[in-house]
Amino acid sequence: FAGSDTVKFGAKILIVDEDTDEETSFTIVGHYEANADKGLISLNAPLARALIGKAVEDSVEVKTPQGLRTYEILEVNYA
Repeated sequence: FAGSDTVKFGAKILIVDEDTDEETSFTIVGHYEANADKGLISLNAPLARALIGKAVEDSVEVKTPQGLRTYEILEVNYA
């Protein structure tokens, strides 16, 4: 996984909201490990599902409670 720029389970990802330029960092984890306050989102979360298989510089659209959001992937890291 090291050096991969494709999003998979266990990836630490930095994304930017293309509308607000707000950057967010989180790690994709299993359902039971998920903790949004610690930056851990479930593999089953809509954002994680949209990002899986995508790569750095890809843009994804995600339906959120605030409406459709577009994010660009800035970094993908594996610890």
